[in-house]
Amino acid sequence: MTEFENIVIGKSSIPSLIITVILMIAIPVSFFICWRRKHKKQTRIIWLVAGALGFMVSARVLELGVHYFCIIADNPVSRFINENTAAYVLYGITMAGVFEECGRYIVLKYIMKKNRTRENAVMYGIGHGGIEILAVILPSMITYLVVANLFSSGNTENALAALKITEETAAAALPVVQAAAAFDYGMMAINVIERLLAMLMHIGLTVIVYYSVVQSKKAYLLLAIVLHMLMDTFPALSQRGVVPLWTVEVWAALWTAVIVFITAKLYGKMKAASSGEKDHPEE
Repeated sequence: MTEFENIVIGKSSIPSLIITVILMIAIPVSFFICWRRKHKKQTRIIWLVAGALGFMVSARVLELGVHYFCIIADNPVSRFINENTAAYVLYGITMAGVFEECGRYIVLKYIMKKNRTRENAVMYGIGHGGIEILAVILPSMITYLVVANLFSSGNTENALAALKITEETAAAALPVVQAAAAFDYGMMAINVIERLLAMLMHIGLTVIVYYSVVQSKKAYLLLAIVLHMLMDTFPALSQRGVVPLWTVEVWAALWTAVIVFITAKLYGKMKAASSGEKDHPEE
């Protein structure tokens, strides 16, 4: 496996990965602490938990189940999608938008019927976005850190043995090792900014879907789905090598600003929980 012998771990890889891991934990924790401290009397922890579970079920169980058939398994549908960039992008953004936003809608409408307040809607969004970081992004960063640390010793054989990389798994493992070796402070900044934007997006979209529920206006659910799809368009194009990575961050910042603007307007229309009333009578 000579391809691994030429890999050199950058000087900034390990320190930048350590900082990234710390910040990935700090981002959701900080959002939660700040919002909970400001609205302790108006919020319930169960809404945070509901947001986390809602994401895991909708995005990591149901959506991945569809992905297995449409992307991973070898069949006419998966071959068409994987071989066609337009189909791949359209499929990816549609699945993300539909599963996550409809998942939010179902949980908020049919399960979370108690303590329906705009403050708890934000708490739900923190749980949704926070668990995405802790369960999806953080493990990847930790994996990169472990890989970078092992290969930094210069003993490729020991690193391969420790990671249990064999001739059969080398092709799949090589991109991970290369990514860990190339990780630097620039990549750290991109990942941190991306997660901050994603947290704001998830909070914003949750408030929009929540507004759809309490005001019985399905149009806002559709709006959330479309906004989610637009937000994910450039990331999907980047995966196919169509656009450079920096454009993804600019695109994400643009649509996050749009989502935050809409969210602020809707949030302001709803009653504050401090008034002792719910945003809308339960159906």
